[in-house]
Amino acid sequence: MAIKHNQQIPHNHFRKDWQRRVRVHFDQPGRKQRRRNARHEKAAKVAPRPVDRLRPVVRCPTLKYNRRVRAGRGFSLAELKEAGIPRKLAPTVGIAVDPRRQNLSEESLKANVQRLKEYKERLVLFPRKIKSPKQGDAPKDEVDAAKQIGEDLYDGKVKLSNKAFPISNKVTVQEGKVSDYPSTENAYRTLRVARSDARLVGKREKRAKAKEDEEAAKKK
Repeated sequence: MAIKHNQQIPHNHFRKDWQRRVRVHFDQPGRKQRRRNARHEKAAKVAPRPVDRLRPVVRCPTLKYNRRVRAGRGFSLAELKEAGIPRKLAPTVGIAVDPRRQNLSEESLKANVQRLKEYKERLVLFPRKIKSPKQGDAPKDEVDAAKQIGEDLYDGKVKLSNKAFPISNKVTVQEGKVSDYPSTENAYRTLRVARSDARLVGKREKRAKAKEDEEAAKKK
């Protein structure tokens, strides 16, 4: 019920110690520097391994954003099987795995399998013991020439980047004559014709049978 005129103020909590409970972000510059130092420490700790794991290319959800692609949580088991990488080996060589993810299109499956194959070609697997390498380990010259991906040096400082397998949303448009491109059927018309054929199948069979009976009656 609304209060009118010069009446008593209701018993509200106007005596809270607001100054003690307000939240400010004066530590933002310090946090930024702390995160930067943590990234550099991680890069030095995992060197010469990549800073981040290899992740698949997935479409953004919802109709509004599905024209864009981004990095997913991990590769599906079908993609790993197609690329010939065991599921237990993948996390040990820097490949993120998401066993819950399913491939809903052949296009995304092929793109991520190709991404995995390119990664395998560039992968340098260091032996646990330099003097006694095992089967599948990289030779000594490749080990010596290996460089950490995700870390660039400039002006004596470290800059983290992800140039190994970037995910691009750049759209390329090809222009040309209409005659240069193969003609395709209208998808809307194809669906409408299929619906019409399914709806009229009974009437058409009845009409064809009546026509056959009429022709048979004329022959008699």
